[in-house]
Amino acid sequence: MNLIDIFNSDFFNQFFDFWLVKDIIRPVLDVLLLAFLIYRGYLILQQTRAVQLIKGVQLIALFFVIALIFRLNTLSWLFQNLFPGLLIGLAIIFQPELRKIFTQIGQRNWFRARGAFKRVHLESIVNSVEVLSLKKIGSIIVLARQVGLKNVIDTGTVLNAELSSSLILTIFTLNSPLHDGALIIREDRIIAAGCFLPLTEQQDIKKSFGARHRAALGLAEETDAVVLVVSEETGSISLAYNARLYYDISQGQLLKSLFNIFELKNDEEQRLEDLAE
Repeated sequence: MNLIDIFNSDFFNQFFDFWLVKDIIRPVLDVLLLAFLIYRGYLILQQTRAVQLIKGVQLIALFFVIALIFRLNTLSWLFQNLFPGLLIGLAIIFQPELRKIFTQIGQRNWFRARGAFKRVHLESIVNSVEVLSLKKIGSIIVLARQVGLKNVIDTGTVLNAELSSSLILTIFTLNSPLHDGALIIREDRIIAAGCFLPLTEQQDIKKSFGARHRAALGLAEETDAVVLVVSEETGSISLAYNARLYYDISQGQLLKSLFNIFELKNDEEQRLEDLAE
């Protein structure tokens, strides 16, 4: 008996009808699944400019309902003929946002999106960033999470080396051939260096931001990666995450933000936990 025969068997149909055709279980399951999908969709949309798309669609739908209620034939006819074209136009305009939505839907872990970085990894990275900032050495460091970055890694030099502050500083030395590209880190490994990142498509970004900041924001728009940037002109530290760029933050703010993103305990919480043990 194959799998199809099993699902079509009387026993399976009776079992299915007993548990799901009940007047209580099926509606509850239906509502829970729908609520989960709406909630996850809302969280994803919050991270993109697609919220503007929803507002626009709501406004169009409101005018269409008004036209139907008051029997505005000309306006109703116009909406009915233009609606398919509007959908195609919106899909083209918001193509980057829609791509990010489907990318995040395809992630393996829906219920708990978090990276595998530990405290010691983040502290080592932040210490390196602080040294680079003091010396005003321009750099860009990518902390990979769940979305794959193979297309970005292929543009650079694969290292697959153990993570260490000294290696990070060596890679970004001014005379290093990998200095100008991005460094890709996953968990406790430096995966690649000298990588090229996609530039942001946002038009309202500050004109003073250079290629590093635009590249960091571009990757944060397309993936769930966390990108750290050190400005070569000012030595300021920036953090790009969830399609947003946080400019000129301190070492303490950076470490706290990374702990929050990767759901790690801060120093005080860790100290109390150690005392409890």
